[in-house]
Amino acid sequence: MSCPFDHFDGPSSGTKGYKPIRQKDNFPLFKWMDNYRYLLNWISSRARTVMSRVAVLSSSSVYGDSFHCSPFSGLTNSFVGFSRNWPNPNATQWSKNMESHLRLLPSVKRNQISRPEASRCSLGLAQELTCYKVENTGKTDGDQDLFAEMKQRFLSFKKQKYLEDLEHFQALAEVQYPKFMVIACADSRVCPSIILGFQPGEAFMIRNVANLVPPLEHGPSETNAALEFAVNTLEVENILVIGHSSCGGIQALMSMQDDVDSGSFLEKWVINGKSAKLRAKAEAAHSSFDQQCGHCEKESINRSLLNLLTYPWIKERVRKELLSIHGGYYDFLNCSFEKWTLDLKGSSIEGGRYSFKDQAFWH
Repeated sequence: MSCPFDHFDGPSSGTKGYKPIRQKDNFPLFKWMDNYRYLLNWISSRARTVMSRVAVLSSSSVYGDSFHCSPFSGLTNSFVGFSRNWPNPNATQWSKNMESHLRLLPSVKRNQISRPEASRCSLGLAQELTCYKVENTGKTDGDQDLFAEMKQRFLSFKKQKYLEDLEHFQALAEVQYPKFMVIACADSRVCPSIILGFQPGEAFMIRNVANLVPPLEHGPSETNAALEFAVNTLEVENILVIGHSSCGGIQALMSMQDDVDSGSFLEKWVINGKSAKLRAKAEAAHSSFDQQCGHCEKESINRSLLNLLTYPWIKERVRKELLSIHGGYYDFLNCSFEKWTLDLKGSSIEGGRYSFKDQAFWH
């Protein structure tokens, strides 16, 4: 009796669960059935492997805000002659690992799938897999209210300013000619456009922690990149460095230990004001910490004005009187503003000496 699988080009003899077909045998019928059984086992094994991988891939896919089960609904391995579903240990372990990771996320809520929903999952893993729904547990309504208010502010700006002065804004869309380069603190309470009334196109601006200007030798930064563009390309006529009261950046600078190398980005930045810190501590040695910080807030502005002169293209324009350098201090405790202008003739970078003119106090 000829075996129909004598010429079967199946898996190699090294495949697990498969026994090579022996064509010469004293009992061909029984051996044919035996090979048929091994062939079915091999097909079943391969099918389980493929489908378990499909289940893992499709279960880990995210659609919108939910983790969905496999789209192969109700699919089993009955097509190879077995009616029951085969649980896959790899998929089960994956499910447990996924569950343990997702439990650590506060924005993920865990929901066991119900039996009707379980029919959507493949490979009979309905009792083993857990569906997760990713939800925003933050203050969604509050965020929407904030942006709703922001929208109204924008529409108000558009109606009352942009459309009322359309020709001016269309001109600004083509080119800008600001008279000021402003360096101010990133503090949310200090907004130069509000405090000093700068309008669009009037001031090229950069804000950083503690309104510091690093010297040229400290290398590139966002601040000196903005300075280069403002002075060399826009050819601004004024640079204004604005400090303020109760500055958190200055407080961080004054609290730093000089001999400690910190990995903090904040400390690595405010160290640019170290010379101002040393001078403030020396001149206000017997004052309270808050008073020392207040002294350093103004001293750091003056040091930044001197640091501006370390850039040759700034010093040259100041010397030619094409550019003026100013300091400003906003005290939001009593809403006052001090302004002064650096006098190049009486100032020295090397000696840390500075001289001022045109001082004013607005209150």
